[in-house]
Amino acid sequence: MTTVSSPLHAPAHISAIAPYQAGKPIDELAREFGLDPAGIVKLASNENPLGMPASARAAMIDAANTLARYPDPNGFDLKSALALRYGVPLNWITLGNGSNDILEIAGLALLEPGASAVYAEHAFVVYRLSTQARGARHIMVAARDYGHDLQAMFSAIADDTRLVFIANPNNPTGTFLPAAEIEAFLEAVHTRHGDRVTVVLDEAYNEYLDPELRFDSVQWVRRFPNLIVSRTFSKAYGLAGLRVGFAIAQPPLTDLMNRVRQPFNVNTLAQAAAIAALSDHEFLQRSYELNKAGRQVLTEAFDTLGLKYVRGHGNFVLVHVGEAARINLELLKRGVIVRPVAGDGLPEWLRVTIGLPEENAVFIAALTDILSGA
Repeated sequence: MTTVSSPLHAPAHISAIAPYQAGKPIDELAREFGLDPAGIVKLASNENPLGMPASARAAMIDAANTLARYPDPNGFDLKSALALRYGVPLNWITLGNGSNDILEIAGLALLEPGASAVYAEHAFVVYRLSTQARGARHIMVAARDYGHDLQAMFSAIADDTRLVFIANPNNPTGTFLPAAEIEAFLEAVHTRHGDRVTVVLDEAYNEYLDPELRFDSVQWVRRFPNLIVSRTFSKAYGLAGLRVGFAIAQPPLTDLMNRVRQPFNVNTLAQAAAIAALSDHEFLQRSYELNKAGRQVLTEAFDTLGLKYVRGHGNFVLVHVGEAARINLELLKRGVIVRPVAGDGLPEWLRVTIGLPEENAVFIAALTDILSGA
């Protein structure tokens, strides 16, 4: 007897999702082109080229003795460390499996079919994915100078809007919004819409900002009960493979987020490493300094090559190369992985993570050869 299979039934908004495309792994490129993995330079995923702090590695080794047990589901020790650092009560903190998880949790808690979310063109792709996965309506606002147009985003808020996503600095463009502009936006949203519209301020790259640009966004959480500030340990803290993020918000929002947060979403090793990394100020400063120097090297090279780029504030530079797909392929053949951003509406651009000095040099040499026709 022949069984005829029927197509799987799935909601239309789920079937329409284009899966997230991560940066190509080193081993995959090595297999694809027959390259030595040791010689491949990966500048695609905005990882910290210094690796993880030694302090975090030691904390993980100590924590390994408890791995037969489930992790603390509430992350008491990590929340305590974060609460002390940011001067907030423990119940203002939500832990995530990376800040990506925080964004998904916010969407799960606050979006549904019939609701909408506002986000900027060329902003982090997860805003779109989280909105789509909930069956909510997208309101994508055109970018201004490759960044957020807050005035247009405020005007775009509709009666059904429940979430507004802001990335600062923005990924993949690196643009930055000064404190005064964000504060004015938050004030306007809360005055006009009260707690009906929640703003997620995604600060994944905050630690890479120059000191004169930094500001205390947590003070706004105290003023605005409709604000979620999202941070991560994946970038400057060097813990991308462990997946640790957190959100700070007032208790009504954290209560909703913890109702839908997966149990044990931050594992034991990740919690231990994050606590150690949070106190490793020397590592964080080295990461900042290395990144600032590397950004200068890349942008000077782009100036020499006559390439347009966005003067960004993260640990990457967005550069206009024209035939991005072809140039990306040629870079891959030479063992250099960067990030095409056509899916972000930037088909002629590449996003290049700032690496170690020798990694930056390999990339610049390869790009120079490709552009010269060598």
